[in-house]
Amino acid sequence: MTYRPSRSRPPGGAAPTGPATLRRANLSLVLRELREHTSLSRAEIAQATGLHRATVSNLMAELLERRLVREVGVEHVGAIGRPRRAVALHGAHVGALGMEINVDYIAVHGTDLSGRSLVERRVVHDAMGSGPDSAVRRLGLVAKEAVEAMRRAGAVPTGIAVAVPGLVDVTRGVVTLAPNLHWRDLPLAEQLSSILGPRSVPVWVDNDANLAALAEYTSGVAAGTPHLVYLTGEVGVGGGIISGGELLRGADGFSGEVGHLRVDPNGDRCGCGRIGCWETKVGLAALVRAAMPEQAYGLPGMPVPDPGERVADIAQGLASGDRRMMTAVAQVGEWLGLGGSILANLFNPRVIVIGGYFASLAQWLLPHAQDQLQRLVVAAPAAQCRFVASTLGFGAASRGAASMVVNHIIDDPTTILDSLRRPAPY
Repeated sequence: MTYRPSRSRPPGGAAPTGPATLRRANLSLVLRELREHTSLSRAEIAQATGLHRATVSNLMAELLERRLVREVGVEHVGAIGRPRRAVALHGAHVGALGMEINVDYIAVHGTDLSGRSLVERRVVHDAMGSGPDSAVRRLGLVAKEAVEAMRRAGAVPTGIAVAVPGLVDVTRGVVTLAPNLHWRDLPLAEQLSSILGPRSVPVWVDNDANLAALAEYTSGVAAGTPHLVYLTGEVGVGGGIISGGELLRGADGFSGEVGHLRVDPNGDRCGCGRIGCWETKVGLAALVRAAMPEQAYGLPGMPVPDPGERVADIAQGLASGDRRMMTAVAQVGEWLGLGGSILANLFNPRVIVIGGYFASLAQWLLPHAQDQLQRLVVAAPAAQCRFVASTLGFGAASRGAASMVVNHIIDDPTTILDSLRRPAPY
């Protein structure tokens, strides 16, 4: 399933036109068609895109030169007639690096244009406690290591996208507000580019839940579902909303801050400064505080472990019948269902995909959550909304970030030769 991002016009007028712009658009059209299929002949591409066969042949010559497609064999159609040379998406030399920085870790997913996974890792890091300057420096170090690993695998990175749990001005690459990181108005794209050096590749920044929703829509457990909501299961809780096959961003690009729905006026204070936000009921910090209070986030002298280790400890306790942990998870499940019902009533999704720690503990959480969802959705049972657990784990946002880079490449294939001819930036 290929995500087709909505295209925005430049400020002040219509999209630019001209031969170069038209050629870029046609190259992108051909690549998107090939992305949907294992291989196609030039005639099949012409038929699918509506382009003239001579135009397709001309475009194909350029894509072959850029090594974005490759010829994969000869197809014979009928008993007689000329054989057709089939082509397929290639781009094994073109890299895309996706990253996520969250409260307690940095995740990396590097891929190439053909979808080959080149690097995948998660690094424990106290981004909340270290402050923005230290966190960005560590992010830059991890990025350099990932870029070098991709180069050793034969792919030159052509872009880096970073997922952040907060409000992001995507156009400028500025983190407007990330409450759980204590970041405000941080020019992350500019700072990371400065760390990587003057010849570094383009850097983009986006909200973690938006990018995770993109990953789920393109390659996750509910791939291709045109109406879905993705929920992060981190210390904070965010939402990415796919409506009609498009990512719903809102007027200013700040939609999806579902973790800050006020569900309990008498509840705890949230990292955003407000009282009773949904993430204070269902975030990983809330669960750890209830299930393992001696290991709660923010305790003096308590090291920051990998979130997966915390969740594994809770899962082990649940499997052994630990009463305190079972009570804590049941409460989180009920609050998860309550908040999910609000989203179902607002957006009428077919599925609510739960990621992060939610997915790891799905067998214990979902019975409680689904019961609440069915009880509180106004249109039930006609709405047929259900929770499903992601299979992408804590790496969903970094995978979506890599997909974002691939989409930029597909949008403008003419940048490929220029970027690959540049000297190594690191």
